[in-house]
Amino acid sequence: MKEQRSVGRMWHLYKMGGITPAIASMMGAQNAQQMAFIRSMSKEQRKESIMDQPLSELEFVVFDLETTGFYPTNGDEILSFGAVVVKGGRVVEDQIFYSLVNPKRKVPKHITELTGITNAMAEDAPELMQVLHDFMEFVGRRMLIAHASGHDKQFLNAALWRTSKVNLTHRVLDTMFVAKWLEPNRPSYSLDDLLELAGIPITQRHHALEDSFMTAKLWMNYLQRIHSRNVITLGDLYAYLSQH
Repeated sequence: MKEQRSVGRMWHLYKMGGITPAIASMMGAQNAQQMAFIRSMSKEQRKESIMDQPLSELEFVVFDLETTGFYPTNGDEILSFGAVVVKGGRVVEDQIFYSLVNPKRKVPKHITELTGITNAMAEDAPELMQVLHDFMEFVGRRMLIAHASGHDKQFLNAALWRTSKVNLTHRVLDTMFVAKWLEPNRPSYSLDDLLELAGIPITQRHHALEDSFMTAKLWMNYLQRIHSRNVITLGDLYAYLSQH
């Protein structure tokens, strides 16, 4: 009965003032504001068209996530976000993002061994809604870059849907697909192998921020090679990638 009254109150608020006050009543003002921000950004991002812009002038956010496993639909959660901003051939040094996330579950032992993130560290971290809001605010309308991005997009989409009922509308450029175009027929396109091939020092793998820095360096290496092939705009690059 109490639950029915609560739902009825939320429906009344929705009719009177829209979804934000209704959600604020149910989940608290701060979370409602964070959700409204994420939803607004998703809507605005769909309006953006950047395909004709030169790659050298675009700002990208190179990001990586560490997670408790591989399957967000099976209870796995995000453990950390890392991201850096790249413009042209350089990292924008004062635009760096890193945060742990409280996954609200135990960190598997093998994940602690891989990432160095312990249960104690995770328990002291901010909750997903807060970190997701901060990350999306950091990203703004910039395009995303990740290596083997399917894993990261899957978890980011799951987090956006669960917290804000939106899907990721930002474009995500995958450096693995760029590598397959530039370096065809390689036996492996793992980040480690491509970093070694490009002569980029491997610092600390499976740390979201360190992996973001290394992927950013890989992208900058590829950007020089992309320009040497007279591929100028993002649209040009997508046209070539679609053939491979």
